[in-house]
Amino acid sequence: MLVQRLRPYSSSVFGEMSQLAVTHGAIDLGQGFPDYEGPRAMLDRAREAIASGVNHYTSAKGQPELRAAVVAERARHLGERYDAATEVVVTAGATEALTAALLGLVEPGGEVILIEPFYDSYPAAVALAGATARTVAMVPDGDGFTLDLDELRAAITPRTRALLLNSPHNPTGSLLSDADLATIAELACEHDFPVISDEVYEHLVFDEIPHASIAALPGMRERTVVVSAPAKTFNVTGWRIGWALGPEPLITAVLAAKQYLTFVPPAPFQPAIAYALEHEQDWAAANRVALHGKYLLLSNALRDRGFDVKRSAGGYFVCADVGTDGTAFCRDLPARSGVAAIPVAALSHRSDWNTLVRFAYCKKDATLREAISRLGA
Repeated sequence: MLVQRLRPYSSSVFGEMSQLAVTHGAIDLGQGFPDYEGPRAMLDRAREAIASGVNHYTSAKGQPELRAAVVAERARHLGERYDAATEVVVTAGATEALTAALLGLVEPGGEVILIEPFYDSYPAAVALAGATARTVAMVPDGDGFTLDLDELRAAITPRTRALLLNSPHNPTGSLLSDADLATIAELACEHDFPVISDEVYEHLVFDEIPHASIAALPGMRERTVVVSAPAKTFNVTGWRIGWALGPEPLITAVLAAKQYLTFVPPAPFQPAIAYALEHEQDWAAANRVALHGKYLLLSNALRDRGFDVKRSAGGYFVCADVGTDGTAFCRDLPARSGVAAIPVAALSHRSDWNTLVRFAYCKKDATLREAISRLGA
């Protein structure tokens, strides 16, 4: 019998909506995966690795080549320096890095602050750790959303053991401001808890706005686990490679949990990602520009069809207020219009998000135009 703490997470909205998409032959704008490939040379490196026998266990920390590439890219990109030997661990996707961080850093009975709405694995990972999630809401800010800092202050208790943040934010596409990050940093230092910073969309911030990491703020490097992955940067969501960066005591805690989850991440993809981090940044930059165009294409079309479309500053998703129950809307949409989307209510514990729906625009332009045509019909 399923344990009590996991009963709320026995099924996933993504599985439900994807199955509806398959059943009705719908275009899947629900799950955030591209339908076009990443850089060719990176894919060739993975094929070469398989052919040359890179198919077995590696170091539990990840291949040295990839760890070196991760820290070198972080230094180039943000000027932040980490030790490849002791301050990075490669994981089976960012989700494992986040889960291992919570398992390794939060004792049962502790509290973890989540920003709501959230990526669906966050509360499940908190439950796996035997902890309790306390949520802080994003609130309306013009045509977008911002963090409720007063609610954040009120959410901190003597039992707070970590805060998990994500910027650019999934599902809203919001970007936490410098002031938001500074306030979070001040509170983390004041109350002495670590921050787990999910930065998987770090290379997908629009309008030439530089990505900002909370780890760069005063007092935060020593208390931040930065989580990232190549899945969204290089269009390899199925490779399940990610990593955690941070000071050695925190990364040791992540590794202690991670090595008993998957032990090692997939071997043949690691040299390919190392190559991409060093040689395919131009491809990533061009893809970011293309994604901005795809966002504008889809958001303008949704607006033309009468939806209240929200601002997205980066990532894969745009949210629209459909003016009715979003869950019922999404369950009906594949059969009615041949398009699948995700109700934001499924990514929240509150009723405030019931009319909001998330659409993924990380698709070929032809795919988006066909989806737009179906929605119009």
